[in-house]
Amino acid sequence: MRGALLVAAVAMVTLASSADAESTTPRSNDESPPARYLLGVSIASGPEYEGARTRETKLRPVWAAKLGRIRITTGGGSALLGFGREGAGAGASTQLIDTERLRLGISARIDGGRDSDDASTTRGLPDVRRTLRARLYANYSLTQDWNVGASASQDVLGRRGGLTLSLDTGWRFYRSATTEWTTGIGVSAANGQNMRSYFGVPASASATIGKPAYEPGAGLRDVHAGINFKHALSKHWFVFGGAGASRLLGPAADSPLVEKPGGSSASVGLAWRN
Repeated sequence: MRGALLVAAVAMVTLASSADAESTTPRSNDESPPARYLLGVSIASGPEYEGARTRETKLRPVWAAKLGRIRITTGGGSALLGFGREGAGAGASTQLIDTERLRLGISARIDGGRDSDDASTTRGLPDVRRTLRARLYANYSLTQDWNVGASASQDVLGRRGGLTLSLDTGWRFYRSATTEWTTGIGVSAANGQNMRSYFGVPASASATIGKPAYEPGAGLRDVHAGINFKHALSKHWFVFGGAGASRLLGPAADSPLVEKPGGSSASVGLAWRN
């Protein structure tokens, strides 16, 4: 997996080195309030785990807060508050570099792991314990509407969460005074520890779950694409939603736990922001 780590590091350095003189100017926040926040709720439908045929629908809270360079958000809250192109993701994050084109930052979030009893297909496998993940991310705006990003996320407590890497590109293809539509595509990879935790079948559990033993190594994890929108109903209220599709790749797709390598998801929600 050292090669994959090197690729991620090179990608981030490349994004940083490609910023021209104009991009080194910090972005002005003169028109933004000193503190920004939003509260909302969404309903989402998707596979009960990666590779599952069974779907589940959940009602989820959505919230985000920003004070200076510090942000704390749930999944999806970052983009809704207006800084989604920076790639911070869920959890607590801060920007190390914040210019017109280049954003480089670090974040930390709680990873819920996996309770194997939540799905009949995984019942009998070892649980993946809740842990803390640290993430390094970079995002570079090629134009006003095109951006590319890379990230590396590591389980820092050693609870079998492992390392994941991602490379994504996004395009804002429509924007008006009240509505914005974006789309994107990306690919992810993981080290052997992450693959074994989520897609492996230990020999000791093989007979219990009725699946052959499987010990995957590092490799590509999935390719994914999506489309999202947000529409302002008033100065503070807005609706948002999106749909996505993904397909497992490499060692993940070969797992005997995978019932359906391709999956889709959709969500819609309502939120208020200051």
